[in-house]
Amino acid sequence: MATSVTQEASHDRDKSRFGMLVLGAVGVVYGDIGTSPLYAFREALRPFAHDGISHDEVIGLISLMLWTLTLIVTVKYVLFLLRADNDGEGGTLSLLALLMKKSEAHTTVLFFAGLIGAALFIGDAMITPALSVLSAVEGLKLVTPALSDYVLPISTTILLALFLVQSKGTAAVSNLFGPITVLWFVVMGAGGLAHIADDPSILNAVNPIYAVYFLTHAGFVGLIVLGAVFLTVTGAEALYADLGHFGRRPIQAAWFALVFPSLALNYLGQGALVLANPAASSDPFYLMFPKWALLPVVILATAATIIASQAVITGAFSLARQAIHLGFLPRLEIRFTSESNTGQIYVPDVNTVLLAGILALIFAFGDSESLATAYGISVTGAMVVTTLLAFQFVRVAWGWSTFAAVGFLMPLFILECIFLCANLLKIHDGGYVPILIAATIMTLMWTWRKGTLVLREKATRTNVPLDAFVASIERKSEHAPAQVPGTAVFLTSVPDKAPGVLLHNIKHNRVLHAQNVILTIRTASVPFVRESERFTITELSERFTRIELTFGFMDPQNVSKALALCKKAGFKFEIMSTSFFLGRRKLIADPNSGLPAWQDKLFIAMASTAIDPADYFSLPPNRVVELGEQVVI
Repeated sequence: MATSVTQEASHDRDKSRFGMLVLGAVGVVYGDIGTSPLYAFREALRPFAHDGISHDEVIGLISLMLWTLTLIVTVKYVLFLLRADNDGEGGTLSLLALLMKKSEAHTTVLFFAGLIGAALFIGDAMITPALSVLSAVEGLKLVTPALSDYVLPISTTILLALFLVQSKGTAAVSNLFGPITVLWFVVMGAGGLAHIADDPSILNAVNPIYAVYFLTHAGFVGLIVLGAVFLTVTGAEALYADLGHFGRRPIQAAWFALVFPSLALNYLGQGALVLANPAASSDPFYLMFPKWALLPVVILATAATIIASQAVITGAFSLARQAIHLGFLPRLEIRFTSESNTGQIYVPDVNTVLLAGILALIFAFGDSESLATAYGISVTGAMVVTTLLAFQFVRVAWGWSTFAAVGFLMPLFILECIFLCANLLKIHDGGYVPILIAATIMTLMWTWRKGTLVLREKATRTNVPLDAFVASIERKSEHAPAQVPGTAVFLTSVPDKAPGVLLHNIKHNRVLHAQNVILTIRTASVPFVRESERFTITELSERFTRIELTFGFMDPQNVSKALALCKKAGFKFEIMSTSFFLGRRKLIADPNSGLPAWQDKLFIAMASTAIDPADYFSLPPNRVVELGEQVVI
């Protein structure tokens, strides 16, 4: 009887935890895609503003939106890509890390595809908050035209406040995200449902034939409209990137139980409203609601867009951390804002760059109508890259045949390429912005990767084999360095070579500690590494030990705690008798030595932004010794 009660209590806890995960997924994962109805249908109607749009064209347009949601979000992301995880983590770089580990073919292509996808996602993280917040605040124009001049100041204030509180972490407000976003979806669904009766023929949009008919008869205008239709799936990449925070089943449950039905009802309601009242095409979302409800809906929409922006910003922080650990960016300061959830982080440099980019976009474009033309390219480009990586993933990780992979993914790839081409038509009208943003970020990541490889290669030429060094230093001679008590830890990226900082210490200080540790820190191609697999210890001699610490690319890299774990394996470690020796390199540009002159300068500038290794690896500040050297790059 007691066992039955215990099992029932455990089952209740599991159900409660699952319910909280579903609620959290609604708030964070679907916050972005949930704000698309604010502007997607309105922008799709814009090409028909002068000549008007026919009854069949409205139905065809809504059909396109519903089936874009079905094929891209439901089929590709919710049902398929959520299963293509790297030990529970999703996202472009997570997928790339897994492929680089398992696939030896096309590594260069995969590497650049991953960089492009990551860069496009960061571009999306800049444009999405700007577009979403502007669209929501512009609803004030309908409350009273006198507020038109305050849209930009209010939007700017909201965004400044949003980015200023990032350092506090999302934990304090995350419990509010779910309920507010659930209310938002309910209001959207109810608003749409109330207007379907305006013209019930809109229900024909459920039939995909109307979408096909629209595309085949709309001509060149249809291709232009596709760029706006794609706004319905904004946030799909963030959905995949947030997989590790909530898990596959809660994300799927949230989509099918609430998000998709609410979106479908809202788009159907907007379509029916426009069919019954063509003048409503100027802003079909807000005009669905009566005047008394307009201000509350604007406030709710603004709250929803802030939450949507938070989701994208959090995704950018996570992606930056993955990029740092995988060697695509210099080490930046990463603050953990939750003791229980390592995914809740704050990256000050990324926060500053995002804020600057978003404010520049808002003031450059002025309103959501203009900014919408810049949107879409980054999203569609990132989706195309993800599909390409998924093609290799299903063959390498799941063992699919090439024929099966092509058969499943090719229709999605073709569809996304069509959407990408449609968005590329807007390059001259603002679409160049996300391309410039992505190109800049990709150049930065490529330069850092290339520069670090050049430095590693240069170091290899002058390195002394560690075994030979240990053998020579252990020989008793009159020139042997004096021994001092304590432990010295020398950090190096090449474990079989004598660290340069160790050689400098002996050369200049002529001392050797009683215990010397050659420490190498590795980042695995998996998100998390168990503590039991965190370290390997190799005894080299009586005074020398080689230790390799391995962290997942989502793990906090705390060296002091990891070394304390080594005690279980017999390693004697006392923090108060240990000194950590770090090499401080001053980089000198030389275009004839490695990189072109412009990349030399860029790499050195990026290196200057890197956080001190002592802070990055959580070393005790009063136990660190730095020795400098000049390095030509």
